[in-house]
Amino acid sequence: MPNQPVVTHKEWVEARRDLLRREKELTRLRDEIVEARQALPWERVETDYVFQGPNGDESLSDLFGEANQLIVYHFMFDPEWDEGCISCSFLADHFDPITIHIEQRDTAFVAISRARLNKLQAYRERMGWRFKWLSSHANNFNFDYGVSFSADDVDASRRQYNYTVQSQFDGAEAPGLSVFYRDDTGEIFHTYSTYARGLEDFIGAYRFLDVLPKGRDESNLPWGMAWVSRHDQYNAGLVEIAGIE
Repeated sequence: MPNQPVVTHKEWVEARRDLLRREKELTRLRDEIVEARQALPWERVETDYVFQGPNGDESLSDLFGEANQLIVYHFMFDPEWDEGCISCSFLADHFDPITIHIEQRDTAFVAISRARLNKLQAYRERMGWRFKWLSSHANNFNFDYGVSFSADDVDASRRQYNYTVQSQFDGAEAPGLSVFYRDDTGEIFHTYSTYARGLEDFIGAYRFLDVLPKGRDESNLPWGMAWVSRHDQYNAGLVEIAGIE
């Protein structure tokens, strides 16, 4: 139970105006970060990745459709798992409503996982999702973009994740999001990737929780997202990944 002081309306408005000034500073800083992100240099994609999808094999270029821009969500789903990651499932619940809107801005959206296609399709049907989801089981896409790790890297705690060595979490899979651009000649460029807490910007539920008196109410949990479950099994388990920063 929050234990905040109770004040008069005038005092409350003054306090709210003070906070609003700080919120506006954050908004302006966010605008600067967006501009800096858009100004990042690009790197050419040299590998001709081919993915398995419900309509057969598709190249990375195919995933753009008619668009020049592509967002890929790296959904944690190890080939040995029978279910997708709980935290990725939490985030994926936000995908379907926004896809039709970003498609109006010259952008395609897909999720890609290392599990085989039949597992992805079964889980997608169970969760009631409609977004496009493909398997990278037959290529090195996940490894090249820093969300899957070899057995040697896991054993030696040499996972290069979020642009640094990460040794404090277990497993060979991690979440992420990458952005690509295809120019008029058909060349493809990698323009941006974000991982770990950088993915919070894409979780609309957190934006709502953050305005509540209790906020996310995660401070007494073993890790931040320990309260999250798949939407069809709340109270049935905890998040499978923790300790990523």
